[in-house]
Amino acid sequence: MSLSPYHTGKRSLLCSWSGGKDSCFALMKILEGDYHLSGLLNMTNESGERSRSHGLKPEILAAQAKSLRIPIKFMSSSWQNYESNFINTLKNLKSELTITDVVYGDIDILSHKKWEEKVSYAAGLQAHLPLWQSERTKLVEQMVDSGIKAMIVSCNQTLGATYLGRIIDKDVITEFKKIGVDPCGENGEYHTLVLNCPIFKHEIEVVSGNNLESSNYHFLDLSLKV
Repeated sequence: MSLSPYHTGKRSLLCSWSGGKDSCFALMKILEGDYHLSGLLNMTNESGERSRSHGLKPEILAAQAKSLRIPIKFMSSSWQNYESNFINTLKNLKSELTITDVVYGDIDILSHKKWEEKVSYAAGLQAHLPLWQSERTKLVEQMVDSGIKAMIVSCNQTLGATYLGRIIDKDVITEFKKIGVDPCGENGEYHTLVLNCPIFKHEIEVVSGNNLESSNYHFLDLSLKV
């Protein structure tokens, strides 16, 4: 798959960007259509020090955006004010970047789909979920085959800290199936960081620090390689 975020489409696209494989593959899929990418949006915790769910430092996500040659917007928020802050940020980016559409990487959790459609509509934008209701094993295999290189950066207690730092490949997918873990991690079993993919200009290089644990999750503390 050979794509460019500068694909000369008629519709201007914002990607709800976690830094992981699902949002990346959703972006790659929609760029096959009549869209061009104008920006990324990532929500961080209240302090702005880590991304929500994935626990990534903003500088790592900024390095991904640089490799995409696209600006990224960070919005810090508590969970209590998350929805209102998300909508307001979408409205601001709609004006700033002339956005018409938003792409999300969710697969089949209906409440997530309804929320994404709700907040996009509230901002006057069209929501897209290119991965919606895809068969899980086939989907993650397609991600690997497409050239996405994704590292596991957080996982729940079912997987345990030993999976931190593993690259998603066919062997890992097979292991997940054997132990009864969703191959895509759609239920929150694990989260990833995309190090490289066909729409990146160059690979993201990171170094690992200590493993962290919070709210029954294991996190890999990563920094950019200097």
